[in-house]
Amino acid sequence: MRAGAIELSNRIVMAPLTRSRAGTGDAVGALQAEYYGQRATAGLIVSEGTFVAPEGKGYVRTPGIYSEAQVDGWRRVTDAVHEAGGRIVAQLWHVGRLSHRVLQPGGALPVGPSAIAPAGKVLTEEGLLPYETPRALELSEVGRIAEHFAHGAECARRAGFDGVEIHGANGYLIEQFLKDGANQRTDEYGGSIENRVRFALEMTRAVVGAWSADRVGIRISPISGIPDSDPSSLYLHLVRELSGLGLAFLHVREAVDAPGFDFAALRRAFNGPYIANDTYDLARAEAALAADRADLIAFGRPFISNPDLVARLRDGAPLAEADRATFYSGEEKGYTDYPTYTMSGVGEKERAIS
Repeated sequence: MRAGAIELSNRIVMAPLTRSRAGTGDAVGALQAEYYGQRATAGLIVSEGTFVAPEGKGYVRTPGIYSEAQVDGWRRVTDAVHEAGGRIVAQLWHVGRLSHRVLQPGGALPVGPSAIAPAGKVLTEEGLLPYETPRALELSEVGRIAEHFAHGAECARRAGFDGVEIHGANGYLIEQFLKDGANQRTDEYGGSIENRVRFALEMTRAVVGAWSADRVGIRISPISGIPDSDPSSLYLHLVRELSGLGLAFLHVREAVDAPGFDFAALRRAFNGPYIANDTYDLARAEAALAADRADLIAFGRPFISNPDLVARLRDGAPLAEADRATFYSGEEKGYTDYPTYTMSGVGEKERAIS
């Protein structure tokens, strides 16, 4: 199985999981190298979100991928994954309006497509603070954001990643431009579907230009995140446009309980591997692969407490429960201290995920 230029050992993807353990200078190090190395039996690891510029940050202790110190730290991670026989891509991230001035350089307001405040609160060093109304990104600033994404891709390449995934999901900046629940612009980046997908396509082309299309994937979430008046038409148009770029994969956060949305149409529209992500268990994953509804299946939280998730699924072993209290804190606790499981006397079973 291949995802573009990336050869995979199986059809299981480790989904991106923010764990809030970055250190000084928003860099990773030995702790993250151990964590990702433990999970290198996944066919492909997608790293936690890594913000491409200081203004792209939206949470405490999340890592970046724009400075030399960050490149050096991520190189320790990629070395560990490769030494264990795995493959890993960096998720390139800009949170847009889902931030706060206390997290921004110089205390500036976060940016978004329009001056519309999101609901909810953001975790900062000062505790939970309500989201603010962002500053609408100026037309002249779009090119700067594209440069940030391109620089993040170049940093990922130098850090030894096998590729990158552009984060276009979960309510962050790219999705903010896509969906009319957050985008009320009247220029060429707002209004029509064709205009609202322009930002996502320009960011993607910038990343492809910094590396190569067969090393670049993108993640989208048509239903979750920000509401839109016509998500079916919006995302079908977006995926058709993305398909022409020759990307390594399309990673879709599905929602099986969303009536009326045809995820199968997105799979048919994309000329490349389709990664399905929606709280899959083994039975649903095998059914989706057998029915050709996906090429790869992404598992998220099960990888937190099961570093050997691939072996457990193949052997039919029980899955360990994760400690939710340590999802975003605890250093080694709840991070690198989950044990592996060996099912004595039971050989591996051949499954569709292999």
